[in-house]
Amino acid sequence: MTLPALTEALELPLEIPHHERLAAQKTDPRNALAAFATDGCSGGLSAAWDAFASWIGEFRQVHGKLPPWQHCCVDHDRLYHAGGARDATPRESFDARRAADLALRQCVLSTGVERTPALAGEYGLSQGQVAALYRAIADLMYRSVRLGGIPCSALPWRWGYGWPHCD
Repeated sequence: MTLPALTEALELPLEIPHHERLAAQKTDPRNALAAFATDGCSGGLSAAWDAFASWIGEFRQVHGKLPPWQHCCVDHDRLYHAGGARDATPRESFDARRAADLALRQCVLSTGVERTPALAGEYGLSQGQVAALYRAIADLMYRSVRLGGIPCSALPWRWGYGWPHCD
């Protein structure tokens, strides 16, 4: 069994009951999707980046006040906010969440590709070393959202956070 197949075999049975609860919230006619809101990169990443950039001017000059992949996080938040189609089955919701998480990972990797030549020169690293760092960042973000984004958790960045909390 491949690692992705094994991962899905472990995630699916643990997560489907949460998607079932979210589906009940989304199909309840008394519930409505709240207006979209985002915190940028969740888990305090954007806020910590901003604080660090405010504190260290050289860092801010090279990397900016917000993570260079901030747009990836906001796009990801748009998908998480809605939690998939309102009429999605639990399995469709699971698949949509995984697709959103993979898209976040790919977006961060693409940002790294764009920034690699400049960062390699700035820090005296090889382009392969910069690419490896971005792979590590993208993989860590992917694993973080897979673990922390399960629907119907108490977390504010959960899949379907635009819907009322699940019972």
